[in-house]
Amino acid sequence: MSFLENIFAQLEKAKDTPILQELAEGGTVSVTGSDLLDMVGRARAFLSKRELPKRSRCVLLANNSIRWVAMDLALMAEGLIVVPLYSRQAPAELVAMMKDCSPSLICCGDAGLRDSIHRIWPDNPDAPLFEEILATPAYAAGNSHTTDDDTVTIIYTSGTSGDAKGVMLNAGNVKYILGCTSGRLEALMSGHQGQERVFHYTPFAFAAAWIMLLTCLSRGSLLVLNTDLSKIATDIPATEPHYFVNVPLLLERVRRVIDEQLLSRGGVALTVYTQAKAAWARRQSGQPHFGDGLRLRVANKLLFPTLRKRVVGTSLKALICGSAPLNVETQLFFAMLGIPVLQVYGLTETTAICTMDDPAHVEPGRVGPPIPGTEMKLDEGDEIVVRGPNIFSGYWNRPDETAKAIRDGWFHTGDQGEMNASGNWRIIGRVKNLVVLASGHKVPPEPIEEDLLQHMAGAQQVVLVGNGRSYLSAIITGEVSADTVQAAIDNVNAGLPHYKQVRAFRIHPQPFTIDDGLLTANGKLKRDTIAARLQAEIDELYRTKQAS
Repeated sequence: MSFLENIFAQLEKAKDTPILQELAEGGTVSVTGSDLLDMVGRARAFLSKRELPKRSRCVLLANNSIRWVAMDLALMAEGLIVVPLYSRQAPAELVAMMKDCSPSLICCGDAGLRDSIHRIWPDNPDAPLFEEILATPAYAAGNSHTTDDDTVTIIYTSGTSGDAKGVMLNAGNVKYILGCTSGRLEALMSGHQGQERVFHYTPFAFAAAWIMLLTCLSRGSLLVLNTDLSKIATDIPATEPHYFVNVPLLLERVRRVIDEQLLSRGGVALTVYTQAKAAWARRQSGQPHFGDGLRLRVANKLLFPTLRKRVVGTSLKALICGSAPLNVETQLFFAMLGIPVLQVYGLTETTAICTMDDPAHVEPGRVGPPIPGTEMKLDEGDEIVVRGPNIFSGYWNRPDETAKAIRDGWFHTGDQGEMNASGNWRIIGRVKNLVVLASGHKVPPEPIEEDLLQHMAGAQQVVLVGNGRSYLSAIITGEVSADTVQAAIDNVNAGLPHYKQVRAFRIHPQPFTIDDGLLTANGKLKRDTIAARLQAEIDELYRTKQAS
């Protein structure tokens, strides 16, 4: 049975059960398995009338919604290749990706999106709106006849150092990964009775979010969609989720907000919190003090349950975190509150997943062991290479790039890592992000940047620079004072060898954003673009330091 056939079978079983909810401004919209199948049937009827050739590319351009899910399933069931695009990307970037994949159809969530594309690409392919597509009377569509080797989606990478590339994933890749994710969730939810509730806010255009969507549909879970990021803080506890996918940025923000709120509140709560944090830190370092157990018990009785309920509700089994390395202190912070954080590591090219934490054996700071049936090892420069059923078939229309990425059957991830004796992996950083000093020392910037960020309240981003220079410097964004930055640098430098120490810095008040072209669509730093855009500031930073 294909993964699509399994999903449709699960929807039939849940014909009277809500399986998707959309938290909209006018209230909650729910659909049952039967409702969703009807929507899929309507979309398939519309697509069938177009008589598009099998394996034609069809763009899916919209925000997360129930209608998005129906369109995705219908396109795949009709033998078409879905190209999901992130609706918040700049129209010029979206058009570049569309021209790259030459779609036969652009399915748009609203007229505003369609018009923004048409202004840049006047002769774009037909672009019907969801409402037009789903107004078509449904018909008894035949089963999907997708084989494991058939490409079902092309997902464009975030393009941190160049043009985005279209990653081709086939039905076999997806079927394999869904088996892995479902197996891990079975372990997490062991003993639970009834339907699982899953909160969701990350865009379906990204591989990890899409895999979570398909996993929930395969398991008959209730997936609750947040449609307004400004309401996440209230939507999460109201949903009472059992688990949901996160990015490190959100968890870092939650940690900061808790610190700031308790600091402003003061009183007994702040005292209990401060003492418990210190006791927890000493316990993690293996140097507990007398009375630390009592301090933690008091916090677990009087404070932590309230914080847990306010942040995630009362039903949570674990948070699932991916897309970038999570600071170990943040993972330990949530563990202190009684909120387990499970890490996942993967790339779009690995169908979103290479490793997953085992809920029974979590090691903070590590991303778990490889998923069953895959192999991971270190290649030259400690680069992680992977092979297995999860590896993509190639980049769309880029055979040379495919040949560079997959060599002798191994996919070269571009990530540096290490594995410990228990088989759990740690991700150090990106090979191409290494800062190569004039001395020849090669410095992975990510661990230092993350450490600095933890010591600077108000800072938004930290970017290390120094290629070809004699020492490292840092660009810091956000509302932060020079004294705070210097104190953080002094603190971090104390534990680093001389060549990894930061010697100078420049505060850039405006944070980097997706809109200004300095972050990728999923919030990662475009380091080369940042270096080019701020070249004059960086040159001046080094001249000023040398003059002093």
